[in-house]
Amino acid sequence: MPFTLESARRIVVKVGSSLVTNQGQGLDHAALAGWAEQIARLRKTGKEVVLVSSGAIAEGMQRLGWNRRPRALHDLQAAAAVGQMGLVQAYESCFRQHGIHAAQILLTHEDLADRKRYLNARSTLTTLLNLNVIPVINENDTVAIDEIRFGDNDTLAALVANLVEADALIILTDQDGLFTADPRRHADATLVREARAGDPALEAMAGGAGSSIGRGGMLTKLGAARRAARSGAHTIIASGREADVLLRLVQGEAIGTRLLAATPVLAARKQWLADHLQMRGSVVLDAGAVEALTLSGKSLLPIGVTDVRGDFERGEAIGCLDPAGREIARGLTNYNSAETRRILRRTSREIEAALGYVGESELIHRDNLVLLSSATSKGTIP
Repeated sequence: MPFTLESARRIVVKVGSSLVTNQGQGLDHAALAGWAEQIARLRKTGKEVVLVSSGAIAEGMQRLGWNRRPRALHDLQAAAAVGQMGLVQAYESCFRQHGIHAAQILLTHEDLADRKRYLNARSTLTTLLNLNVIPVINENDTVAIDEIRFGDNDTLAALVANLVEADALIILTDQDGLFTADPRRHADATLVREARAGDPALEAMAGGAGSSIGRGGMLTKLGAARRAARSGAHTIIASGREADVLLRLVQGEAIGTRLLAATPVLAARKQWLADHLQMRGSVVLDAGAVEALTLSGKSLLPIGVTDVRGDFERGEAIGCLDPAGREIARGLTNYNSAETRRILRRTSREIEAALGYVGESELIHRDNLVLLSSATSKGTIP
């Protein structure tokens, strides 16, 4: 039976810059009113909706009289600070017309990388949904630096879908969905109606950068679908130009591209680990260690480590790379980087001789380790 949104209870909806702005001339208030109306109608059917909306920087650019998106980080932060005021005011006004309260949530990757802050964000969002409030989420561009940026709201929306355990993620864009090739250049390109989220073949079909106002292209949307699938959320990429697109999707109409979650749902702790976008460092594994992790579900032992990259402390998340440099797993390390360099290629019994003490026999215990799609896509997980 094909996936439909009719049975979905909790939905994350992401609307891109091109759908909430007037060709870069600030916010399109009529468009925002339309999204609010559709979401209000979804609410009446019992759906819980979280809205991830772009538009703050574009609105800030218009208010500041800038015609081009700035490149300097401080200019982007200033535009976001100015524009966020207009974005929040506009959404609050639109939802108020339907007797609904809206709440603003601004996030950076750092908020989700820290376990306590992750749980706090999750608790806040869950409480808002229980209070029948519509959370309006955006990246906190006013304070975000490159090291803690999500990079685009597609990725942010996927992480939010995982955070609230949504049943589905709807990414609305100015394109009809994913095509087999760029339809602007290839007349024979056809729309991909349904596929498995994370299928490597899809990336070859994806185009490049997005619009001059937004940051995300089709490639980031495919990455978002792959991330959302980790918590069991299906993804739909569809055109926000379609009339009443949200209502029609929920009624079961086949619009856009459906990317189905086919991988097992990760436990909450491992899902949090998988959602880290930046690692403090990494370790390179030999072929035997890769096999132990991916085929046997073992912990990572120091003897299987051939190199240490970066600086990290005990308890921080680090990446696990195969001999070719591909990240296959990540986890919480029992030793800092200096200690890891001293015990690599050693057996567990030799740790005490190298360090003068034994903390744990494993570098990363399997309970604190999660395999990534780079390993699962090759069929290496039983």
